[in-house]
Amino acid sequence: MNLQTLPEIEILEDSETELEPLYKVIIHNDNVTPMDFVVHILKTIFYLGVDRASEIMMTAHINGNAYVQTLAQSEAKKRIDKAYFESNNAGYPLKFTIEPE
Repeated sequence: MNLQTLPEIEILEDSETELEPLYKVIIHNDNVTPMDFVVHILKTIFYLGVDRASEIMMTAHINGNAYVQTLAQSEAKKRIDKAYFESNNAGYPLKFTIEPE
């Protein structure tokens, strides 16, 4: 007979858990980056649907910039870095900024 001992699980409750501050991600229009590439970035890196990504792209195109989404600061920076990496590899000057919520 093989008896296995299960590890004890201890649940810790931290009532003072501090959440990371939230930041708005803003995309900026430029005269070089193709619209379909912007939609691609918004879909693949910011996980937006085609309709929402297209709406954001057009808003940025018309108004000069557009709100993308609100994320924790570290996540916003991580996704923007991925977007920059992909756009730089494609030769486009896509630009994002973040601002506190």
